[in-house]
Amino acid sequence: MQLKYLKTLLTSREFAAKVTCMAWAPNNIKFAVCTVDRVVLLYDEHGESRDKFSTKPVDAKYGKQSYVVNDMAFSPDSTKIAIGQSDNIIFVYRIGEDWGDKKVICNKFVQTSAVTCLLWPAEHAIVYGLVEGKIRLANTQTNKSSTIYATESWVVSLASNVSGKGIISGHADGTVVRYFFDDEGSGESQGKLLTHSCPPYAIAWGANSIMVGGCDKKVVAYSREGHILQTFDYSRDRTEKEFTVAVASPSGESVVFGSFDRLRVFNWAPRRGMWDEAKPKEISNLYTITSLAWKKDGSRLCAGTLCGGVELFDCCLRRTIYKNKYEVTYVGLSQVIVKNLSTGTRVVLKSYYGYEIEEVKIMGKDRYLMAHTSDTLLLGDLLTNKLSEVPWTGSGGNEKFFFENETVCMIFNAGELSLVEYSSNEILGSVRTEFMNPHLISVRLNERKQKGVEDNKKLAYLIDIKTIAIVDLAGGYNLGTISHDSKIDWLELNETGCKLLFRDKKLRLHLYNIQSGVKTTLLSFCSYVQWVPGSDVVVSQNRGNLCIWYSIDSPETVTMFPVKGDIVDLKRADGKTDVIVTEGVNMVTYTLDEGLIEFGTAVDDGDYNRATAFLETLEMSPETEAMWKTLSKLALEACQLHIAERCFAALGDVSTLHFLRQTNEIVDKVSQETGEDGTSFYQVQARVAMLDKNFKLAEMHYTEQNAIEEAIEMYQELHMWDDCIAVAEAKGYPELDTLRENRYRWLMETGQEDRAGEVRESEGDFQGAINLYLKAGLPAKAARLAMSQSEITNSSETVDRIAASLIKGEFYERAGDLYEKIRNNQRALECYCKGGAFRKAVELARITFPAEVVKLEESWGDYLVQQKQMDAAINHFIEAGCSLKAIEAAIAARQWKKAVHILELQEDSSSEKYYVKIAQHYASMQDYEMAEQLFVKGGHIKDAVEMYTAAGHWEEAHKLAVKCMTEEEVMALYISRAQELERDGKFKEAERLFATVKQPDLAITMYKKNRMFDDVIRLVAKHHPDLLTETHVHLAKELEAESRFSEAEYHFMEAEEWKAAVHMYSVNDMWEDAYRVAKSHGGADAQKQVAYLWARSLGGEAAVKLLNKFGLLEYAIKSASNKFSFDFAFDLARLACKEKIPEIHLKHALYLEDEVNPSQFYHTVSSLYVHNQDWANAQRVAEGHDPESLSEVLVGQAKFCFKENDFKKAEAFLLQAQRPELAVKYYKDADMWSDAIRICKEYIPNKLSMLQEEYEREASKKGLRGVEGFLEQAREWEQSGEYSRAVEYYLKVKDDSNTALMEKCWMKAAELSIKFLTTDVAVEVIQVVGPRLAQLRKFNAAAELYLNMDLIKEAIDVFIEGEEWNKAKRVAKELEPRYEDYVDQKYKEHLKNQGRVESLVGVDVMAALDIYAERGQWEKCLETASKQTFQILHKYIALYATHLIKDKEAPKAVQLYIQHGVPPNPQNFNIYKRLFLDLINLPDTDGPESYRMFADLRNFFFQLCENMSKSTEANTPAHEDFEQMLLISHYYATRSAAKGVEQLISIATKLSVSLLRHTELVPADKAFYEAGLACKAIGWENMAFIFLNHFLDLCDGIDEGTLDTLDHTDFLDTDIPFEVPVPTKLCVTVAQRDQIRDWVLMVSMDHRLEQVLPHDERNTYEASLVAANTGLRSLPCVLTGYPVLRNKIEFSAAGKAANKEDWNKFLMATKTTHSPECQDVLEFIRQWCGGLPASGFSFR
Repeated sequence: MQLKYLKTLLTSREFAAKVTCMAWAPNNIKFAVCTVDRVVLLYDEHGESRDKFSTKPVDAKYGKQSYVVNDMAFSPDSTKIAIGQSDNIIFVYRIGEDWGDKKVICNKFVQTSAVTCLLWPAEHAIVYGLVEGKIRLANTQTNKSSTIYATESWVVSLASNVSGKGIISGHADGTVVRYFFDDEGSGESQGKLLTHSCPPYAIAWGANSIMVGGCDKKVVAYSREGHILQTFDYSRDRTEKEFTVAVASPSGESVVFGSFDRLRVFNWAPRRGMWDEAKPKEISNLYTITSLAWKKDGSRLCAGTLCGGVELFDCCLRRTIYKNKYEVTYVGLSQVIVKNLSTGTRVVLKSYYGYEIEEVKIMGKDRYLMAHTSDTLLLGDLLTNKLSEVPWTGSGGNEKFFFENETVCMIFNAGELSLVEYSSNEILGSVRTEFMNPHLISVRLNERKQKGVEDNKKLAYLIDIKTIAIVDLAGGYNLGTISHDSKIDWLELNETGCKLLFRDKKLRLHLYNIQSGVKTTLLSFCSYVQWVPGSDVVVSQNRGNLCIWYSIDSPETVTMFPVKGDIVDLKRADGKTDVIVTEGVNMVTYTLDEGLIEFGTAVDDGDYNRATAFLETLEMSPETEAMWKTLSKLALEACQLHIAERCFAALGDVSTLHFLRQTNEIVDKVSQETGEDGTSFYQVQARVAMLDKNFKLAEMHYTEQNAIEEAIEMYQELHMWDDCIAVAEAKGYPELDTLRENRYRWLMETGQEDRAGEVRESEGDFQGAINLYLKAGLPAKAARLAMSQSEITNSSETVDRIAASLIKGEFYERAGDLYEKIRNNQRALECYCKGGAFRKAVELARITFPAEVVKLEESWGDYLVQQKQMDAAINHFIEAGCSLKAIEAAIAARQWKKAVHILELQEDSSSEKYYVKIAQHYASMQDYEMAEQLFVKGGHIKDAVEMYTAAGHWEEAHKLAVKCMTEEEVMALYISRAQELERDGKFKEAERLFATVKQPDLAITMYKKNRMFDDVIRLVAKHHPDLLTETHVHLAKELEAESRFSEAEYHFMEAEEWKAAVHMYSVNDMWEDAYRVAKSHGGADAQKQVAYLWARSLGGEAAVKLLNKFGLLEYAIKSASNKFSFDFAFDLARLACKEKIPEIHLKHALYLEDEVNPSQFYHTVSSLYVHNQDWANAQRVAEGHDPESLSEVLVGQAKFCFKENDFKKAEAFLLQAQRPELAVKYYKDADMWSDAIRICKEYIPNKLSMLQEEYEREASKKGLRGVEGFLEQAREWEQSGEYSRAVEYYLKVKDDSNTALMEKCWMKAAELSIKFLTTDVAVEVIQVVGPRLAQLRKFNAAAELYLNMDLIKEAIDVFIEGEEWNKAKRVAKELEPRYEDYVDQKYKEHLKNQGRVESLVGVDVMAALDIYAERGQWEKCLETASKQTFQILHKYIALYATHLIKDKEAPKAVQLYIQHGVPPNPQNFNIYKRLFLDLINLPDTDGPESYRMFADLRNFFFQLCENMSKSTEANTPAHEDFEQMLLISHYYATRSAAKGVEQLISIATKLSVSLLRHTELVPADKAFYEAGLACKAIGWENMAFIFLNHFLDLCDGIDEGTLDTLDHTDFLDTDIPFEVPVPTKLCVTVAQRDQIRDWVLMVSMDHRLEQVLPHDERNTYEASLVAANTGLRSLPCVLTGYPVLRNKIEFSAAGKAANKEDWNKFLMATKTTHSPECQDVLEFIRQWCGGLPASGFSFR
């Protein structure tokens, strides 16, 4: 540590003006200096003078010069100063907390001698020394002082240790004495510690030793027990003077000694355990230092001098600045000051153990301190100034600190979580966890006080990702463990630590009640959750809903509000709780019901006064009333009766209020008299129990205090007479009879005759009881009593009264019992019948009236039918001989077989009607044979036929109909049925019926009527071949009339009427088809004639082109002239053959000369002028002589103008000629569609639509030009207000090269339809435009249109088509929530189709798993499935295992199950058996290299059997099978292990032999082959011969496919099975088989072996478990499978043993060879058999 001069507080004077004493306040804010003038000067922490006051003498009469101030000290709270004076007194001044507060003397302690020095180490305790050598203690609280210890020498100095719990005093004789108020467990001695060489004026008690200096110029360091550690000798330094004063730093690691012009600094070196002297601070002209004071935080040192000067020094080892926010000053090795530069606040971080602080870090949003020492960890909260130092061994600085919790620091290091509570110097708790996310750890430390709970500290954390542990940190025990089925991603305890909320990866929110251990699922799709601060209210979000649980104890009661955004925060302040939600760019606040929150919290905390105070601020409402009721109940349970009284007053429950007020008066009275809690008084307890209606408890309270009369009075007030009398009887109450009389009187007064009767009955007054029962209208009770008392039944009057009452009350059965009791059997029988008690009636009648039994049986049956008990009624009707009723009951009870049986026994024809009902039942059950029999028996043959026809059984129906009906009836029936089938559209069935009755014409008519002409032709050809041609022609004409020309042509051709087909096509202007038919069927002339007619229909150039195409132009001109079609001839000639014109004119003139009149002549003349284009003369002739031809002239002139492109003139001529249709045609031909449409619209509007359709066709053919036309036309329609037409044309715009234009036009159409057309039309337009926009991938535009028309589903679909999933979800969520599941499902299908499996996992994990499985990505499949439930994982493990089995990889499948567990699911059992069979059938697996495979199989079945024994499959046949497979697997594994060790070959051989008893599972040929070879290898040739010989027999049987001829003689009286499955193929090659055959043959030829198996002491085959003679079964050896007979080793598991010899051999071999396989076998046996025997050997 270094001293750095800062400033001078007091300037030195020119003369001696000694600073007698100085002191720093413990709070580091004030510094006091006492001058030679006896004035105390007060400075602030920065050294600025702020205040002062003068001291006083012991008595004013002595004057101010009569004393000096020798020492002073601040109180621990820094508000007082003790002044020790030489005039034998100590004054204590209260200086206050603020500058300028009035200074008053609050204590004074008068002494017998001068006070030389003083300390104030603890509250109320001032320690001081006197001149007379005493050390005393002054108590400021009692104002008394006492001597601690006394010496004979003047006290010259006084110092305390670092903690202030020990003091040392220095005396003038050099003695130093030590005294402890508390030695803090150090065990150090008290009393005289050492004797210094001179008076110890300068003394200081450091952290590790005591340093003393004096006038001998030496500084000596003493150990804790007063031994000299070090001496610093300055006696030879002439510049050095005596040491006058010393002071230790607050941490005790540094000591400063003052002398002349010099301050010497000593620092403790902890590593060397010594003091080091730093460079001394030398100041010239400072003169002798008389006083030193060290600031309590260690940052400043003040020195006062002989000349009255006070200097301020800065003390620090080093200083750093952190982020320009904090100044960190290391004032000592173990003490650091952290100062906030902005606020000036400071925190002193100090190691209380004196360890060196390595480095201070400021963490957790610059709020928390953290520092390491060698053995501890220091933590602090800068805001609350709470500091902690906890033991912490070196961890290399690898800890992670989490400061999210304001009360506790969480430290994570090497998988261990440690908790340190701020201000506590012990680690609160440590747990092991790998999950250090603050969201996965919750700590609650006394955050909300609960009644009766003092220290509430709870921790919840994750043991693994699916398991939560909850720990009580105060008690140090586990409160509970929660195992969950999914990964947990968030958890938090409530403030009282009673409940835990946690959320899993599937966004499911769960609540766990720690006290009850009950887990409840609160919410799905939870995106936000938080406890409301200061309460047990939960706020969470589920998609678009804000969910609030005001009462978390009722998880089903949730308040929900829709929200449009996401919750981001929760704030509770100023009596208000707000949930803050982001909705787009806005922040919206939702305010919770503070009343429900505050009330619930107060109730949970048990603070009912707070709850009452809160409720009193609310107006009365249904909710408030419910709160008052809740509080009243809780207050009563807690016996807080005054609060309960207030609650019932608020509820207006006057009676309860009055009762409670009386109770509270008792409570108050008892409390005043006894001074104890009045609620425990017995009367109060009883009244509370009465209020809870627990009267037995109230009675107990009274009787325990022997207050019998009070208990009786209570029951009397409540009219609980039975309990009242019971108490009186039990306690021998003297007024018992009076009570009984009062009870009887009260019962009678209140009309309770029945209760009065019971009382009389209990008293033995039976007649009185009966009278009372009858009066109360309870004749049944009276009858019961009467029948039990014979003296009453003897009274006929009483019996008659009772019986009359019973009959009146319709208790007939009870009346019958009564009459039967008095032997009035007739009346008894009547009553039984009336009451429906027929069983009793029949039993009585059998004895007394046998003739009535049959009648009673029938009545009984009728009664049961009324009661709808048809089953029961049948037998009674049979007993009564009422067969028809029995049949009806059987039918009603649906007892069909019984009904048939009864029917068959009837001879009466009236029963036939029942056959139909029963037959209909059998027909409905499709038992047609039985139904037919019943219909026939009942004479309803038509119904049977109808049944067969309805069922489509035509042959059976016809067979039956012919037998039983006339031909006419059959025909009528079938025709009517066929017509019904025709109406139902079942034509084939109808045809079959018509054919059955030979009416094909009706079938033909049916088909013709239904336009099924192929079937008509088929039937006509079959039944009327002579009419086939006529039919074809008829059908063709019908089809022609329907414009079905191609079908009509077919029929004309079939009828060989090709001319009719040509005529049909020509009439309908279908000339190409007409020409085709004529060419195909009519020859050359017909072909020419059709071509001529076709050309004539076309006219003009088209005709010429056509005729030229066919080469028929001249033929056509000639034909036209010959047929006098001169106009057509002139047209053709003028266009293509002008040389023919004169010839035509000649023919025409000759014709006219012979045939035509003058008008026709002039018409011809004008036609000639037209032909010559002499328009003026043509018009003149027409106007003058032939007005009718004027039109033709104008038309011809118009044609000429059109050719000349003079369209206006042409249009005018045609309109003049009144031929607008020609104008339209010519405009069309000129491709001037707009003019054509204009003319059409003006002059022939009726043809406008046809013209528009034609235009559309042309436009679609011509493409872009047509698009422009549509667009132009649409705009024209829009401008003219024809919006419907405009929409139509906009929709017609289609141009794949210009998608922008299409989109624009279609959107325009939609816009116009929405604005101007009806809603229905607009919807139709949108439904057209939407899909088109979607095709252009304009999904948003399409969706917007759909949404405009509220077509939500279509909008969602178009978003889905565009893969705009978020938008689709939002639309569904906000507008139509019922489609949310639809969107989710589509999203899953999309991901599935796209193969985006990773994305699909988060949406539909099952679908994702299926895809992984389909692709064979099994590792990903299982990895994903492992994060789901156990059942899902094992579903896919089973699929993978099946896949592996198919791929011949059974060992891999076994390893898979070993890795993931073997569930005892019955659906997996076939897989497990298949795995077993596949592995044991593998060839060449009897060597040591197969051990791992068989060990895996063994472990697999061991796991399976263990799991089955704990499940419902325990002890089932399947369980037994798998136990056997486990045993076999163990034998195989052990054999492989033994074959790897030479000493164990015999054990391996025994195992091969033992496996023969399991050949119903093990392949027999393989087992005998391996056993034979093993025996042969070790010289057991007898057994080898028998086994291998049997192996050869098995091979022959396998070749033949049967083992029936096998000889089992060798294995009689053994447990080797005879009936074994036939293996599908041999386990050996042909060469191996031949080799075995040769050996067997050789041995048998030698005759050296006896073909007998070896026997043991049981005279039984040595490997057989079953004794041949006795049948007793021995246990198999766990190592060899041989029977365990005598020397055996037993295991703790039942049924497990071993042969001692084999066991020891195996152990020894394992020990000597260290075979890992053998060690593994022993480890398995240990698990399987419940441990190894004591002699076992451990290899671990």
